[in-house]
Amino acid sequence: MEIFGFPWWTVLMVCLGVFCASFMDAIGGGGGIISVPSYLLAGIPAHLALGTNKLSSCIGTVASTVRYVANGYADWGLGIPSIALALVGAHLGTRLQLMMEERFLKILLLFVLPVIAFVILKQKHLPEQRGEVKEWARRAIVWSASLVIGAYDGFYGPGTGTFLLLVFCYLAKVDVRTASGNVKLVNLASNVGALATSLAAGKVLIPLGLVSAVFATAGQYLGAGLALKNGSKIVRPVILVVLTLLTGKILLELFGIL
Repeated sequence: MEIFGFPWWTVLMVCLGVFCASFMDAIGGGGGIISVPSYLLAGIPAHLALGTNKLSSCIGTVASTVRYVANGYADWGLGIPSIALALVGAHLGTRLQLMMEERFLKILLLFVLPVIAFVILKQKHLPEQRGEVKEWARRAIVWSASLVIGAYDGFYGPGTGTFLLLVFCYLAKVDVRTASGNVKLVNLASNVGALATSLAAGKVLIPLGLVSAVFATAGQYLGAGLALKNGSKIVRPVILVVLTLLTGKILLELFGIL
């Protein structure tokens, strides 16, 4: 039996992969490390896989974003400009993705990821309270990260939420729960920007994306609840797992295994 032109078991595999990815993404980001390979293993070409993944993740991210915002974990003074900048960055990144080879970015990430992991291991906890930093500097850091990492999300994607969370917590000195809420605002905006560009280019399998979005929504909602309850106790270990998986994924891709 086929669903949307694919064997039923491949659709099921995509949906389960998207659920696990969304659950992880709501806690510490990096869901694309699982969801993108799930689409690729189903036999979907790379650009279509990236575009369809944006549809499911965009809808799914709404669930965790609403949950963070409803609990008061969003700084709108930082968030509103971040949303606009992430939209612009994701649009530009996706346009670049449709034209360029991803290999150069992956090689760069192999140098960056060990540095990020070292910083996390050096810190015992993500900050539960907002740190001291000049407000203009906090805004500059958050807004710059929203533009640059938003562009990365449009271009490639996996690890976006993790990178944003690290910048917001360690550089902008935002507490982990508020940082997580603002990460969701930025990530949702970058997903929308990338999705719009992919749709315009005809690189989205809409029926498959909508079905997997149901599983993405469930994963995001449950993951957000766990993160809100446990704070840095659960976020920090998940980030380390994300960085390890992302490094492994990039190495396998560079050597042509994935």
